[in-house]
Amino acid sequence: MRTEKEMLALLLGFAQESENIRAVIMNGSRVNPNVPKDIFQDYDIVYVVTSVQSFIQDRSWIDRFGKIMIMQTPDEMGEKVSEPIHKFTFLMQFTDGNRIDLSFYEVDHIATWHRDSLSVLLLDKDGIIEPFDEPNNRDYLTHPPTSSQFAGCCNEFWWVSTYIAKGLWRKELVYAKFMYEHPVRDMLIRMLQWHIGIKTEFAVDSGKCGKYFEKYLAPVQWTAFVQTYPDGDYDRMWQGLFIMCELFRETAKEVAQYCGYAYNVDEDEKVSAHLAHVRELPAHAEGIY
Repeated sequence: MRTEKEMLALLLGFAQESENIRAVIMNGSRVNPNVPKDIFQDYDIVYVVTSVQSFIQDRSWIDRFGKIMIMQTPDEMGEKVSEPIHKFTFLMQFTDGNRIDLSFYEVDHIATWHRDSLSVLLLDKDGIIEPFDEPNNRDYLTHPPTSSQFAGCCNEFWWVSTYIAKGLWRKELVYAKFMYEHPVRDMLIRMLQWHIGIKTEFAVDSGKCGKYFEKYLAPVQWTAFVQTYPDGDYDRMWQGLFIMCELFRETAKEVAQYCGYAYNVDEDEKVSAHLAHVRELPAHAEGIY
């Protein structure tokens, strides 16, 4: 596997040799001082160029970076864009384990480019890029919820929980699992992010999809969170759902108190009672109630 030194030399060497490339920016975890380095970190690179189209039309330049295992070009997925292209991304996984997420951005549109707080300027041939602050995770910090965000999160959690119950009673594993792992878990993760924000004065990044939760949650909370990941067994899914509800309730009340919002206890209690009722509902029941 090529080292970071080798990869950066390759990325910069290519840019220095190409008249089309005017500046190079690196962002992401490799410039984040709070993230330990490991072998799976991507190289998130932006090439500021005079023309994007030339790199799209002739892709032979990709071979310069190594042997591709798999590549994705998200800008070509979905509906075809008829407007002139001024930015384009190549996501490239190489057979030696390295990955480069390489975005081309036309210099004429650089004013509209989002300046990620985790960015370092590696090359600027023309002095066109305004200097960056020291890399920091400012753009990735959790912020306290607004009252509508908090209420919406709670409502979505309890509303979709009834879908899980329906799917489990029907023995529709795929449906129940989807509702469990997407809308409902998404809301639990959001609430836990706010909880961690409160505990840390909103000064830390708990990670994409909560990947740093183990570091910031209390041990008992982390244990409960782990227990919300059941397999495809229906009884264990029911158990996981009730653990999820208790963890959500506990943290939501804390967030509500901190923010001065009202937690809808009535909604919680009625849905929780419904979930318990459906769990005991006979398979051939002729009515829910």
